[in-house]
Amino acid sequence: MTSTTTLPAPPEVDYPDLGLYIDGEWKSGTSGQPVLNPATGETLGEVPFAGPADLDAALEAADRGFRVWRDTPVAERTAILHRAADLIRARAGEIGRVMTAEEGKPLTESTGEAHRAATLLDWDAEEARRAHGRLIPSGPGETLSVHRVPIGPVAAFIPWNFPAGGPMRKIAAALAAGCSIVIKPSEETPGTACLLARCFAEAGLPAGVLNVVFGVPAEVSRHLIPSPVIRFVAFTGSVPVGKQLAAMAGEVMKPALMELGGHAPVIVCPDVDPVAAARACVRGKYANAGQVCTSPSRFYVHSDLYDDFLGAFVEASEAVRVGNGLAPGIGMGPLASSRRRDAVHRLVSDARDRGAEVLTGGSPVDGPGYFYPPTVLAGVPDDAAILSEEPFGPVAPLLRFDDLDEVLARANALPFGLAAYGFTHRADVADRLVRGFEAGILSLNHTGGSVPHAPSGGWKDSGYGREGGAEGLDGYLVTKRVSHRLAV
Repeated sequence: MTSTTTLPAPPEVDYPDLGLYIDGEWKSGTSGQPVLNPATGETLGEVPFAGPADLDAALEAADRGFRVWRDTPVAERTAILHRAADLIRARAGEIGRVMTAEEGKPLTESTGEAHRAATLLDWDAEEARRAHGRLIPSGPGETLSVHRVPIGPVAAFIPWNFPAGGPMRKIAAALAAGCSIVIKPSEETPGTACLLARCFAEAGLPAGVLNVVFGVPAEVSRHLIPSPVIRFVAFTGSVPVGKQLAAMAGEVMKPALMELGGHAPVIVCPDVDPVAAARACVRGKYANAGQVCTSPSRFYVHSDLYDDFLGAFVEASEAVRVGNGLAPGIGMGPLASSRRRDAVHRLVSDARDRGAEVLTGGSPVDGPGYFYPPTVLAGVPDDAAILSEEPFGPVAPLLRFDDLDEVLARANALPFGLAAYGFTHRADVADRLVRGFEAGILSLNHTGGSVPHAPSGGWKDSGYGREGGAEGLDGYLVTKRVSHRLAV
């Protein structure tokens, strides 16, 4: 059985006052909804919703803020962003505790996420110094040059699973490029976003450059995206919603960045240590309770080592300590909501009903909170929903394969193409995996996450555009060609 821990209530979290951050001021909004602790079901606070007047104020502020920020020297912009990163890093413990209280992930993961958000901001701040154009050789009396200029105010929409890292990927790139931004983080995890906004304000970011709003997602997107103020749309979330927002942006000819869902295949080849590979896969699978768009979610294991891999995977899954993320020693917290817990259990029940064997886990944990144990499935039939729907939870279906070309076809059969994973020590097999996987992110012999200095993004239905690396600022910049003749 999975180690599910019931512990005394952890210390109370000093949950922050929530508000809309518009034009450098905190506002109370027009309505709201409770914010729940997914480990206890208790109310942490109430997030305010922006009404039409609030959204108009945010747009007007972003328009004014952009005109100030784009003309701020790069060195000065960079210094402000570095100060904000230093504040986030200094407050990572506080930010982490709030993040765990409202999202559920273990405190070590939350604190680490806050530090990574600061590192990402530092990287993008420095990348702003390198986002320069070039001179192109031309004839006498003429200068031909390429300039990269900020595209303008950005509308960004963020889900709940990475309350610090998710917003920062949009904020850091937009601000580094010289854009202003109106961002709508998740209403389920607003406290973390508010703490980030305070760091930017204290670092000296001019009013209107960063605006944080909450509200009914469809209403906010319908208000912001068509506005003539907004010049670029950035979204992370599900494929269906991403397609809706991309269509909305397309109707008004606005470019967009779409980082959408996935269903990441893992191919474990016969030349690796099955126990080591299984343990590496378990570490990746249960990070943030599997609520990661790049989470490994379909495990194809060669028949020669399937049994050994399966045994080690189950053993490592059962060793994961589940409980309130604020308690010490917890390896996996709750799912973020009852909605997520029920969706995961529906997929597990469907697989079981179709003949899959549940080797561990498989049922919601009794008691308060939205806990679901690490769950391993074997003998999953091809028509089980979990093989075509992104599980976004702590469930691992394990499947056999014998032929590499055949399993690559199975791995690529879905419309998703965000992340993929492979385990092999053979250079020729690694080359086939690199060439064969249809995914924007490929990890070989590990299941590590994204890094600031390299690009991440999807393929096929998993979206377009890239975040991180030198490519991360591209969507927020316009390439302008200038041909300058000295005389008529």
